[in-house]
Amino acid sequence: MQFVEAEDEFVRLTDPFRQELLAHCYRMVGSFQDAEDLVQETYVRAWRSYDDFERRSSLRVWLYRIATNVCLTALEHRSRRLLPSGLGAPSDDPDHPLTVLENGAWLQPLPALPDDAADPAAIVASRDSVRLALIAALQHLPAKQRVALILRDVLAWRAVEVAELLGTTSSAVNSLLQRARAQLQRIAPTEDEQVDLSEPGLRALLDQYIAAFENADVNALVGVLRDDVALEMPPNVEWFSGRAAVRRFLERNVLGGPGMTRMLPITANGQPAVAAYWRDNDGLYRPHALQVLTITPIGVSRIVSFNDPGLFPTFGLATVLAPEALR
Repeated sequence: MQFVEAEDEFVRLTDPFRQELLAHCYRMVGSFQDAEDLVQETYVRAWRSYDDFERRSSLRVWLYRIATNVCLTALEHRSRRLLPSGLGAPSDDPDHPLTVLENGAWLQPLPALPDDAADPAAIVASRDSVRLALIAALQHLPAKQRVALILRDVLAWRAVEVAELLGTTSSAVNSLLQRARAQLQRIAPTEDEQVDLSEPGLRALLDQYIAAFENADVNALVGVLRDDVALEMPPNVEWFSGRAAVRRFLERNVLGGPGMTRMLPITANGQPAVAAYWRDNDGLYRPHALQVLTITPIGVSRIVSFNDPGLFPTFGLATVLAPEALR
């Protein structure tokens, strides 16, 4: 009976932290599926050592320590997850056949997680900390630099707390943090890209983007893209930069005709995104890609199209759509 009561207490006290631990592990490893596994391992380890938890720190901090160590162990045996732009320069030939790297360790998008915070500012900060460009930038950092930056700048831990976790000194943590910030400054998104889609004009840009795709209207589509727009499509290695290159690629390879594509607006990584379905020979629409968009006041600046239908169930999306369901 005591065992059951202890287990019930453990579940009741630790479950409220599950979603934020999932976001933490995702920041560390760049894969939602891996993050789910790591959170599960975190809870297994936490339960096994629950009797030894002496409450010298908060339960939340204790769980974060376990989760961070689980992630560090996992990163010792895994390749870092990147986007195509992390592998090299953009392609200068939109007409050349694409190179598919099926077994590559690609970054994955993050489904919308429940916002447990009551403070709107805290919710915005949480969403900004999982933006796709930031997660991609974090994957370029060595594991310990990643830990230092996430724990200090995202979770606001003190240097001494991070030092205790890493088994080092506060000075060493500050050095790690300084190097991580310098690297992030070179490759992280700029502040003018952090926009709020609740503004009518920005929501209209997303609606125009979807309509242009569904109508296969390349001119309308180009009209909502920035001059410096980038297009990435993992598992394809090639990516394109600039409105002319992106237009040529989409026109020749993607926009098949009006009605060939249907798009559902969703949220991924705290950003606007769309689930793209392509019409099959039987008239039904089946999953093709999840597109995560960076929308700025002057247009769409980045499209990351995850061409992996296997991601759709993770986002709770249907695996087939009938035409009548879209009316």
